[in-house]
Amino acid sequence: MRTLLALLLVLAAAPLAAAPKAEPVEWTDGETTFSGFLVYDDASAAPRPGLVMVPNWMGVTESAVEKAKAVAGDRYVVLVADMYGRDVRPANAQEAGRVAAAVRGDAVLMRGRARAALAALVAQAGRAPLDASRLGAFGFCFGGTVALELARAGADLAGVVSLHGGLTTQVPASADALKARVLVLNGADDRAVTHEHIVGFEREMREAGADWQFVNFGGAVHCFAEADAGDDPASNCRYHAPSAQRAYRMLHDFFAEAFAAR
Repeated sequence: MRTLLALLLVLAAAPLAAAPKAEPVEWTDGETTFSGFLVYDDASAAPRPGLVMVPNWMGVTESAVEKAKAVAGDRYVVLVADMYGRDVRPANAQEAGRVAAAVRGDAVLMRGRARAALAALVAQAGRAPLDASRLGAFGFCFGGTVALELARAGADLAGVVSLHGGLTTQVPASADALKARVLVLNGADDRAVTHEHIVGFEREMREAGADWQFVNFGGAVHCFAEADAGDDPASNCRYHAPSAQRAYRMLHDFFAEAFAAR
């Protein structure tokens, strides 16, 4: 019951009249086929910005699609990105850890797959009410790491948001590459993100001349923005409703400002 109530609170961030639908979408990168979902409210044909959403390490799941619907509302067209390939669907955390580590350990692979997902979103212009001139990305945990890598890779995005994602990288951003505004939403008590990680990230952003923000949520740990993470006090992956509600408001405000500047 507590988890259901938490999910309803998150869904309340979307406009009440919005009823987004999810359509399967496939794309390729090299010899690998990927399968995700395009999420948008089709009650209006008015073009709106597009967001690539990279899920946590469990990949494309029903829960990921529901999160995309909550964010999309009638504001965005959201592509739920597959980072593993159509035939790779982790059954548990152990499997997810292995496949996520393989992607995370290869910056070229990670960035290539993220770019392919972005291209798949752009390709939906005309089919969905997408304004392909206004694009962004966000992600949860592993997905937050991917969103930051997409910005570091120089993708032409208005902005990216990382929700409790990792901050370290094999290839730091350079001033001549990073175009997107950056917002990092972090759990202040997340044991997976160290003080050294934060200092290194902030140094990287400064040296790249980025337009960046870093927000620490007191009392929050890893997974704080995901209602289905549970609330086990012994776990470093648990939902924190006050931080989640603030984080989603910040996400929407951030993208509203970023897209208005385009």
